[in-house]
Amino acid sequence: MQRLYDFLRRHPMWVDGTWAVVLLGMSLVGGVAGGYGSPALAVPLTLLLCLVIALRRRAPEKMLLLATAVGVAQLVTDVGIGPADFALLVIVYTVAAEGARWASRFALGAGLCAAPLAQVRWPSGETSVAGNIVLTVFMTVPFALAWVLGDSIRTRRAYFAQLEERAARLEKEREAQSKVAVAAERARIARELHDVVAHNVSVMVVQADGAAYVLDAAPDQAKKALETISSTGRQALAEMRRLLGVLRTGEHQEAGEYVPQPDVQQIEDLVEQCRGSGLPVDFKVEGTPRPLPSGVELTAYRIVQEALTNTRKHGGPNAGASVRLVYFDDGLGLLVEDDGKGAPHELYEEGGLDGQGHGLIGMRERVGMVGGTLDAGPRPGGGFRISALLPLKPAH
Repeated sequence: MQRLYDFLRRHPMWVDGTWAVVLLGMSLVGGVAGGYGSPALAVPLTLLLCLVIALRRRAPEKMLLLATAVGVAQLVTDVGIGPADFALLVIVYTVAAEGARWASRFALGAGLCAAPLAQVRWPSGETSVAGNIVLTVFMTVPFALAWVLGDSIRTRRAYFAQLEERAARLEKEREAQSKVAVAAERARIARELHDVVAHNVSVMVVQADGAAYVLDAAPDQAKKALETISSTGRQALAEMRRLLGVLRTGEHQEAGEYVPQPDVQQIEDLVEQCRGSGLPVDFKVEGTPRPLPSGVELTAYRIVQEALTNTRKHGGPNAGASVRLVYFDDGLGLLVEDDGKGAPHELYEEGGLDGQGHGLIGMRERVGMVGGTLDAGPRPGGGFRISALLPLKPAH
């Protein structure tokens, strides 16, 4: 039955043609043979009404006009009502459901006028005036119901079409949002990788240079530098595994396989690492330390890490730095300064001497993600200064 129903839906003209043939047979047997009009006039009008049924979906407006013309011809030529006039009800429904708006309104008016005109043209002599009025109303109701049903179908189809359009639009928006989320995640990973690689590799390079310089004169210092390189490399590898792990799909990673994201508590370890690599760093914490949102803690750590990395890379010889963490009631303040005489402000903006990193641009992006503010620039008398305020709640 489902296959038959699908076939009929795919071939509506065949369905309408079959009903037209059935209606023609009923009209010829029950109408023309019964003598409801002159066969010379009744047969052509009947054929035209059957044609209305056959072509009602292909050209509803034209078939409406044809049906109206046939109805007027019946009134003029005194060809009485027969089975073929059922086509008038069908075309009223069809135009209300699928035709143009003007045709739908015309069909409603014509349908409401059809029964009164027929009753006036062929009154029932055995019925009183009141009876004729009741009969007229009774014959008008089917036309009104046919139009209402067709208009309801039109409204329902329009509603479902709107739902489908909305669903398609939401699907496109969802895909667009997914692409934006993927791009944002890639940008985040790129920033993380830049910070991890730039900091740890710079530490390793500095330690390797120092070890090579004192290898013969001070083997103990060279050994300590090599140990620092080893621990720094393991730390960088662990962080890179954590970052690249989020790109893996279809794999179930055990909890705790990757180290957690850095937080404010690890800034002191970062400072000690920089001191061990030969960069003097003064570190102070003001206010009462307390747990902060993970995004704020990661941003604070990365800002300090990037600032100290830039100091080590661009501050020049004998450069020193200071780090201040200030806990406010509504946020966290950061102040990182150095007294280096190295690269100018433009190189910091570009992210390094090679111009390929993120530098201050990445810092501003991080601070902006948590709704904070960043101020960076040269210090009077030399050096560089980075000041950031990270609120506990993102700005709306």
